[in-house]
Amino acid sequence: MLRILTFCLCLISFSTITAQELNCEIIINTEQTGQSNLSVFRTLQRSLSDFVNQNIWTNREYEDHERVNCSMFITINSFEGESFTGTIQVQSSRPVYGTTMISPVFNFNDEQFNFNYREYQPLNYSENSYVSNLVSVISFYVYTILGLDADTFQLNGGTEYFEEANRIVTTAQQGNSRGWRGTDGSRSRYRLNTDLLSNTYAEYRVALYEYHRLGLDVMHQDLQAGKMAIVGSLEKLEIMNSRRSNSLLLRTFFDSKADEIERVFGGGPEIPLPPLVQTLNNIAPRYSRNWNSLQ
Repeated sequence: MLRILTFCLCLISFSTITAQELNCEIIINTEQTGQSNLSVFRTLQRSLSDFVNQNIWTNREYEDHERVNCSMFITINSFEGESFTGTIQVQSSRPVYGTTMISPVFNFNDEQFNFNYREYQPLNYSENSYVSNLVSVISFYVYTILGLDADTFQLNGGTEYFEEANRIVTTAQQGNSRGWRGTDGSRSRYRLNTDLLSNTYAEYRVALYEYHRLGLDVMHQDLQAGKMAIVGSLEKLEIMNSRRSNSLLLRTFFDSKADEIERVFGGGPEIPLPPLVQTLNNIAPRYSRNWNSLQ
């Protein structure tokens, strides 16, 4: 009886230690193919969901409530045999301490997504070798999500995950698919990863930390102090923008945050809004409608 109890406790302990890192919803949209009912699409969706959510991606111990909430919305535009072409929209979020609020962290649309897939083909990630473009793309975004999430809790906490994503960039180049090289445009996976690791855009990761950990996470105790910390984080982005305007990271930040910023500063304790609105219009004019509502 004691041996059985010990075995059960070991199982419980093991399941806690090996808890997966992500709670990711995978959706595959195949309407544009005109063949949405094919079983290969349903199999692919299940396989990707298992691959992302059941794999162990880090050496960290994650409790269930610590799992990062995210989604990958894959649109298949066309396919022929085992060859598929489409896009992948990747989003992630994190909870705000002391509240029920969920804050978006990452919102990125990758239009350079093509892959080969055979129904029931196993999906396995290999750290040091190239398996397939499908595995590389999904794994790249897993580590990017983990890195960005870590950056919101600890200053530069996501470096190890961005470096793992960088290894994927390097190994995936041998597959000759788009998105992995510096010549693949300004919204490629290569560009996203390179910029995250570059000192040229160091303020972006500092801003992620200050915005979330020093701003949103303290607002339940001191709303004004939290707001001022967020203002400070946005001013850091302005410094970055003065060095390299309209960067990919800046656009990615506001694609996630524009609506939230409008809500945060739309009421509550008053802070000087004109300089904030000027800063926002300088660095993110695309969202001027959001900023004009703050005046």
